[in-house]
Amino acid sequence: MIFHISFFVLGLVILYFGAEWMVGGSSRLALYFGIQPIVVGLTIVALGTSLPEFLVNLFAVIAREDSIAVGNIIGSNISNIALILGTVAVLAPLHIARTVLHREYLIMMGVMLMFLGVSVDGVIQRHDGLLLVTGLVAFLSYLFYTSKERPSSLVEDEWADASQTTSSISLPWQSARIVVGMIGLGAGAHLMVESAVAIAKIYAISEVVIGLTIVAIGTSLPELAASVVGAVKHEDGLSIGNILGSNILNVLFVVGAVSSVQPLAVEAESVRIHLPFMLAVCGMLYVLARPSFRLGRAGGVALLLIFGGYMTYLLMPYL
Repeated sequence: MIFHISFFVLGLVILYFGAEWMVGGSSRLALYFGIQPIVVGLTIVALGTSLPEFLVNLFAVIAREDSIAVGNIIGSNISNIALILGTVAVLAPLHIARTVLHREYLIMMGVMLMFLGVSVDGVIQRHDGLLLVTGLVAFLSYLFYTSKERPSSLVEDEWADASQTTSSISLPWQSARIVVGMIGLGAGAHLMVESAVAIAKIYAISEVVIGLTIVAIGTSLPELAASVVGAVKHEDGLSIGNILGSNILNVLFVVGAVSSVQPLAVEAESVRIHLPFMLAVCGMLYVLARPSFRLGRAGGVALLLIFGGYMTYLLMPYL
């Protein structure tokens, strides 16, 4: 048992640093070639924080462990709102722009409803995946179209230290970081899936519960890191944008791409309980933030209590 837990943790560490290296290298190469920092942040960084979910799901589907794949996405979306935003709000209250609640938030809720809609029949078919990928193209087009309206400081500060001048960026080094990061993502995801399946079998834990808990929390670490950095730098827009964007891309990019290749089976329990709970948690963010357009410490504590209660509900039968 210790052997499997050790390999799961090892896979998680490799996955995390693989994502860091790939995102960092890609971002600096994009800046080297003159792509605006705001565009880098809204595309490469947002997609990069969803890469762990994508790789874990890909290996889970290859291993025919669809429950882990679907549970990972549902659990990651719940963790992003309840655990990560809850933690960030406790550390430093988040101010949420009116336009974010009226645009990106509503887009996220629409995507969550799409996720439920394509899952209700118990299978996310290839045509459902293609529909989600089409939504991804539309969302990325929206980001590019609206990037001119956004203050560049939201992302420029994030990369200022690492990219002071394009002349200081080494093309071979950054290219090597991307390659090593991709290898790390693949190796880490493979270790995590194999270990998670082994742990589930030893303790007779439902694979969907494994996906909803330790796998989901593990693959959410890049979002946690990015959001905490945003909070420390008082870039509230970066923190909230990272989470909303990640939830959107988890569905459109990860579920869409994977199910376009291989249909994903969705357990009835996920349709009845976990997907509706995910929607409820996402809706709770609006309830807490809408009155003053900020998520204060009390709201953060409420989200953390909701997350703790949900984890207890999932794991109590196995304790």
